[in-house]
Amino acid sequence: MSTTQAPPLRQITGFRNFWLSRAVSGLGSAITTVALPVLVFQESHSPLLVSLVAAAGTLPYLAFGLIAGAVADRMDRRTLMIVTDCLSALSLASIPAAWALDILTVTHVVVVAFLSSSLSLFFDAGVYGFIPDIVGKDKLTQANSAIYGAETVVRIAGNAVAGALIALMNPVGTLALDALSFACSALFIRAVTNVAFRPAGSGGKRPGFRESVTEGLRFLADHRTLRTMTVVGTLQSFSGGAIVGQLVVFADRVLGIHGSDGRIGLLYMAWSAGGIGGSLLLPRLRKRFEAFPLLLGVLPIGALLGLVVVVTTDWRISLVALAAWGTAYLVVLVNTMTYSQEVTPSELQGRVNTTRRMLSSGLGVPLGALVASSITVSVGIRAGMATAVVSIALAAVVVWVVQLRRLLSPAAEA
Repeated sequence: MSTTQAPPLRQITGFRNFWLSRAVSGLGSAITTVALPVLVFQESHSPLLVSLVAAAGTLPYLAFGLIAGAVADRMDRRTLMIVTDCLSALSLASIPAAWALDILTVTHVVVVAFLSSSLSLFFDAGVYGFIPDIVGKDKLTQANSAIYGAETVVRIAGNAVAGALIALMNPVGTLALDALSFACSALFIRAVTNVAFRPAGSGGKRPGFRESVTEGLRFLADHRTLRTMTVVGTLQSFSGGAIVGQLVVFADRVLGIHGSDGRIGLLYMAWSAGGIGGSLLLPRLRKRFEAFPLLLGVLPIGALLGLVVVVTTDWRISLVALAAWGTAYLVVLVNTMTYSQEVTPSELQGRVNTTRRMLSSGLGVPLGALVASSITVSVGIRAGMATAVVSIALAAVVVWVVQLRRLLSPAAEA
């Protein structure tokens, strides 16, 4: 181990600029998360179209997940992120422009929602390899926690002020602010200069596109621990989709929080605020535990906290349990991502991590929401919410079975 004292993150200029880009863009996107559905409903009065806007946030992972990873590993990641930020700014700015010209349609808004989410996917594909290049793999836990913590804070702030901004500026005006935030993000990333371009195949013959995608899939499939943690991440994302998708119904039917009661906002804020706690807690946990053993304790704790939420009828207990559950959720999320970045070669970062994200966000979240809502309709809301608990409990069983097999058969593991 090197004895040279590495500088803290705040003194690394490249990371500071990248952190600012994520904070600024995250704030704008948090406002848009509220403004886009409101705009679509105002223009169409169609719940189906509002659902399409929500689905646009996850569909790109299934449609372009493998492609985005291969693209990110074949070109300069910094350039990719700047280009996608600029295109996101232009696509969102097209809505207020069309509105000003009185040619705005609901189809236009839905297309922009899908396009913006797709561009964000390509941006994220570049991020996975970009952060290790800025801070080094030894500071990945602190860097990822700082970024996710900041994004959680601005998401809460953005959601909180979105209603007031919509009232003052109408939904179209708030989208102009998000377009500006993407332009600012591009400028901050342009200021990150302490990274080198290392494309896939730079040491020899460049692989074809299909071969490039297959190479990333093969690495993920062959790496036992990462493969297991990907399964765990998908199960946890399933639980996240179930929680968020059914929280309004749970609040209404179990906690007695109806209609426009402001306490529903507190429940959502508690879940998000738990992420802040997780971002502060993870670096301390990783100093004591390796990535995989850390899951042995956090996942069962998350399942128990989820059980508290499901069985309680007191909204105050539910509020506290949701915040603690959100903390455990974020710890697992960032711990898994950090481990993947640590063990994945630089030239494979985009392909491996977008594939992993495709399975979790692209498959786990919508599937969790669909299954939980179906069970709620056929059995009841407690059963629907319990699918989240069962999913996390199953993830805990998976990691414990794998750990016990390692202990009982160390030769096979080696």
